[in-house]
This record gives sequence, C-alpha cells and structure tokens, in this order.
Amino acid sequence: MPNKKALSKKTLSFFLAFALLTLACRYIILPADMGSTTPRPSKGWSAVVTNIQSEGGVLHVDLAIRNDTDNWSAMKAVEGKFPTLSSDGTTTLCDTVFVSTGGHRLAPGFQMRGYLTGTRAEPETQLLYVECAGAEAASGASLSIPYSYVTGQFNYYEPDATKVDATLEISLDSVISDLQYPIAQPVEGLIQPSNTEILALNNVALTLAGVERTDAGLQFTWATANPGEYPTYVHIGIPPVIGTDGILYGIYQSPDIATVPISPAGGKTQWTTEVTVPAEVNGLYILLSVESGKARLFANYAVDITEH
Repeated sequence: MPNKKALSKKTLSFFLAFALLTLACRYIILPADMGSTTPRPSKGWSAVVTNIQSEGGVLHVDLAIRNDTDNWSAMKAVEGKFPTLSSDGTTTLCDTVFVSTGGHRLAPGFQMRGYLTGTRAEPETQLLYVECAGAEAASGASLSIPYSYVTGQFNYYEPDATKVDATLEISLDSVISDLQYPIAQPVEGLIQPSNTEILALNNVALTLAGVERTDAGLQFTWATANPGEYPTYVHIGIPPVIGTDGILYGIYQSPDIATVPISPAGGKTQWTTEVTVPAEVNGLYILLSVESGKARLFANYAVDITEH
C-alpha cells in the first residue's frame, strides 16, 4: 500500500507546480489607477474667489474649485450644512450654495467653475457660487464651506467607500478673475491622446474612433475589439467634456446606465455618444469612465480632443 504521507506530498507538489506554470503563462494588464484599492493620502480640494458683488443686501461670491487630491475625485457641498461667512468679527450663515462637480469625477490638477444641470433635452449651466443675505465682505473676510469628496475609481457597489468630509477655507481678500481652465496643475502621464487604445473589461480594447462637431455640440464614435471567446458589454456612460471656459458639459448619470452594444466574441462594434457644448468652447478634454478590471468598476481617463 502506498505511503499516504508520501502521496500527499506528491499531490501537493503537483498542484503547486501546476499553479506556478499557469501563472507563468499568463498576465493581466490593468489601467494605471487600478493597482490598489487602498485610499491614498489626500490634500482635498481647494477653491478661489473669481468675483464678488453685493446687490439688494445679498453678498454673491463666485467660485472656482480645483482637485488637489492627486487622484480622480468628485466633490459637493454638504447638504444641510450651510457655509459661514466670517467678516469684521461677525459670522453669517449663507443659505444659498452651489459648490459641486455635478456628480462627475474631475481629473487631478483640473479646475472648474460650473457644470450642466436640467435635462438632456434642456440643459442649463449651473455656475459655482455662494450667497449670504445681509452680509458684507470686509477686509480679512473668509468663507467656510463644509463639503465631502470621493477619490479613485467609481465602484457601483460601493460608491462612497472613499468618502471624506472636509471644509473649504476661502479668503475673500484675493479675487482671481483670469484663471486658466481646465488644467491648473499639470500631472505627468495624465492626458491621453485621442487615439489611445484603452484596455477595458475582459481585455476588450476601447478606442475613440471619431469626433464630430454638431449643431448641438459634439458626437463621439466609440469602437471596441473583443479578443475573447465570449461576448462582453463595456460600459462607458455618456462621457462629459471640459474646456477653456471651465464648465463641465454633460449631465451626470451613473456610467453603467447608458445603453451600449455588445462586443461580440472575437469581433468589433461601434456606437456613438453626444454631449451639448457651445460652438465657441474649445480646448476640450473628455473625462472618460471605462468599465475595467471587473463589472461595475470604472477607471478614469482624460482624453485630449483639443484639436476639435
């Protein structure tokens, strides 16, 4: 009768050798920001005043916000926690506040001053500002805005896994009306050329096949090539854009909602998305979310379409 201990050792050695051989024969290519799910230390967001005006006893403060988290990030003012204006020894609650990325994730080092709201049929531009009734901005005045933000990839199943609560502290003594949008601080390796091939879910290759100006804005043609043996859906939502006017164009919806055609096994497919953008806006970048790694997990890319 064979020795059970010896047989057990032989069996274990076989499976170990098989596992090592299997790993040696394959590798997985992941998007650059998919290496770790551990949140990185963050510097949060910052904001600057772009204009101040007072009319009818209401102080109106226009703002621009910048992503200083060193990661892709979405932010918004905390609902129910009003900003406070500290001026000349008094504190005033400001009950009108529009400070948000509109649901979108903004690239690190990018800054913005507004986003689209309303409906896709009738979009409206929402500028970022705070209004404080019965207040004045004396020398040394400052504005405090409670906000929260998330960083990294969008995970449909855990959308708030990286949520951080923080406060914007903004001096009203400094007004900068000539900010450059959308890039405030260049990040090496962030911007992708328009012809970049992006590895999506199940190793499907995604490319931007075409960009066309329309009467309403822009139409993008997307193409996928599926090398696998099974058909695959690759969701990218309806990607928004941001350009030199600092407005983020594209009404937010979860990127897994938009309908996409199936990428057939061993085959290719194409589809289009559209975004409303004024004809005079240029210097545009697509803020692209691509289903990558696993279902409902979206990696982020800034795609350069400044030539269009």
